[in-house]
Amino acid sequence: MDRAELLNEMQALLDRMDLLAERMRRLQDENRSLRQQQETLSAERAALLAKNEQARSRVEGMIVRLKSLEQHT
Repeated sequence: MDRAELLNEMQALLDRMDLLAERMRRLQDENRSLRQQQETLSAERAALLAKNEQARSRVEGMIVRLKSLEQHT
């Protein structure tokens, strides 16, 4: 293998390493974004579950009051 071929192979390897480094950066950015989205969705889910529980409690309270009114009439 002569010097020109060796230099060409080294350049090709460096080009591949640059490409891999760029892909890695993009994947890290995407991963960071997905983790942030997951955290946001988890927080939204927790808030919705809490609202659902509040609504359920209110409905149960209304049912109890309605039953009480039925018994008094």
